[in-house]
Amino acid sequence: MRISPVIKGLITATLMIALVLGIYYYGKSADVRLQYGVYILYALGIVWTLVSYRHSVVFSEKFGDIFSQGFKCFIVVTLFMAIFYGGFNYGHPEFAEETAVAYRDQLVKENQKTPLEIEGEVATFKKQYTLKLVSGAIFGYLIIGAGVTAVVSALLTRRK
Repeated sequence: MRISPVIKGLITATLMIALVLGIYYYGKSADVRLQYGVYILYALGIVWTLVSYRHSVVFSEKFGDIFSQGFKCFIVVTLFMAIFYGGFNYGHPEFAEETAVAYRDQLVKENQKTPLEIEGEVATFKKQYTLKLVSGAIFGYLIIGAGVTAVVSALLTRRK
């Protein structure tokens, strides 16, 4: 049975979300390096998609064709991770509050703004926190996905 790249993307995203939730719920003080596991899972999902396409009977040895298979996987992962990050952070407003405190401290230490300006910037920061986080996640996952897909596609289409 052949699993489509979209389904592989769903499986990959599910594993990534499970790892993020595991890191959060079972180790709030977990080492940040554990989050690299999410990126490793992401890359492995893309590699799985590309390698299985390489071994299929429909493989055409064209870079564009193999890249297209990886794209179908990583775009699904990006979509689901963006939805997850948005929902998760919307459900945890304390993240924005904690980060806003650190942002306020940074602005106070810089000593370049009035207290009123600082309060205005912190309020805007809190209001835009989830949007900026989701936007950053989308951009990051697209860049990583395209990079991994391009490199692995190039390696798999090289002539022997």
